Amino acid sequence: MAETTWLDATAQADLVRRGEVSPKELVAAAIAAIEAVNPRLDAVIRTRFDAARQEAEGDLPDGPFRGVPILYKDLGCMVAGEPTAFGVGPLRAMAWPVTSYLAEQFRAGGFIPLGRTNVPELGTTVTTEPRSFPAARNPWNPGHSTGGSSGGSAAAVAAGLVPVAHANDGGGSIRIPASECGLVGLKPTRGRVSQGPLVGEAWAGGVIDGAVTRTVRDAAGVLDVISKRMPGEPYYAPPLPRPLAQEAGADPGRLRIGVLDRPGAEGFLDDPQCRAAVASTARLLESLGHHVDQSAPAAMFEQEFIGHFNTIIAADAEATFQAFEMLLGRPISEDEIEPRNAEYRRAGQALKAVPYLESRMWLGMWARRMADWWRDHDLLLTPTLGAPPPELGWFTAAGPQQEGERIISFIPYTAQFNMTGQPAISLPLHTTPEGLPVGVQLAAAYEREDLLIRVASQLEEAAPWSGRHPPVHA
Repeated sequence: MAETTWLDATAQADLVRRGEVSPKELVAAAIAAIEAVNPRLDAVIRTRFDAARQEAEGDLPDGPFRGVPILYKDLGCMVAGEPTAFGVGPLRAMAWPVTSYLAEQFRAGGFIPLGRTNVPELGTTVTTEPRSFPAARNPWNPGHSTGGSSGGSAAAVAAGLVPVAHANDGGGSIRIPASECGLVGLKPTRGRVSQGPLVGEAWAGGVIDGAVTRTVRDAAGVLDVISKRMPGEPYYAPPLPRPLAQEAGADPGRLRIGVLDRPGAEGFLDDPQCRAAVASTARLLESLGHHVDQSAPAAMFEQEFIGHFNTIIAADAEATFQAFEMLLGRPISEDEIEPRNAEYRRAGQALKAVPYLESRMWLGMWARRMADWWRDHDLLLTPTLGAPPPELGWFTAAGPQQEGERIISFIPYTAQFNMTGQPAISLPLHTTPEGLPVGVQLAAAYEREDLLIRVASQLEEAAPWSGRHPPVHA
């Protein structure tokens, strides 16, 4: 079944519908690819091959992706009776008591999960090098980071192990690894995808689930599948005017696109390759008939943002670790987790309710200042990251105190849109002279995934990337 390796999920599902390939054959091909390639990448850290084979031969839901293999990130998307470790060593063998609504929607869409992908511990960093699991390695250069926190998912899709993989994003964790592994990474609008039944909102509504994909149409189709509302949501995104899959290939018209190609504050990385990626994309957008100008929200780099964002993470990290301890029936000691997360725990324990709510209030007012820019623009174009994929070990090489500074320096453009709730997409439109992927980000106004898909599809057609494969691949 090697001929299906580089077909996207939409094409694989079409073969199943036409009877030209069976779910059993697709699953067998994906399992063979994982067994052959994963030892060089450590993208997949837990498998369920026997269960997947049985499911492929049984009655599958007649969803749009019936029979297509997928991998779930080892953070969120829990399945009753199966372990999900969140990158935390003490949880590696703990089976969850409930199935998430998200996992139910993937199943209803017809996907067959083959296992779990590698993540950084608790998803609180931008590289997948957890203490308790092997580091995930980038298929474009195994000495470099895959990004995080959906790094294992991105490495697996980029290397051709599966056509799509589950991912989620609290500060860029879909878009960062998409950029570093040469993929499409769509972060949906806040509230578009349920986190039920165990979570109402995470990171003050900043966390949202989605997928990393090789094509724009897959990004659209997967979000259609998983965006069904669960009753009792704390809030939800307005319904889209029509299925996103219908927006792929649709004419976006002439859009007003602002360009921001470098950080507007000190302490952020500003690599020339990232600026070059934006410049070439801006020229391409102009050639496609869009109005492009140098413009961006004035609030994008307000200095207070990082402090309030970290307050939210610290509070959530401590609450999450307390929930893990309740499930385990014992405390998790500091020497069992990474120094970064031990510090988040200490900060969370010291945090009082009023300062936490003050951070949420500040972020709410700041989000309105951000949104004002979209009154006279449709999209914002930025680099996805401040630099190309760094070498493994770079974030922690300078010691615990500098790790946080390096994490922040690497993501000038992503976390803002988690806190505003706006949708954003990373597209693989640039490559460094050394052959490493560099993504560009497009951010739209709240609820406008339709615009992102139309323009992303237009760019995909004008500058195709699907024929590029990394040196390490199936």
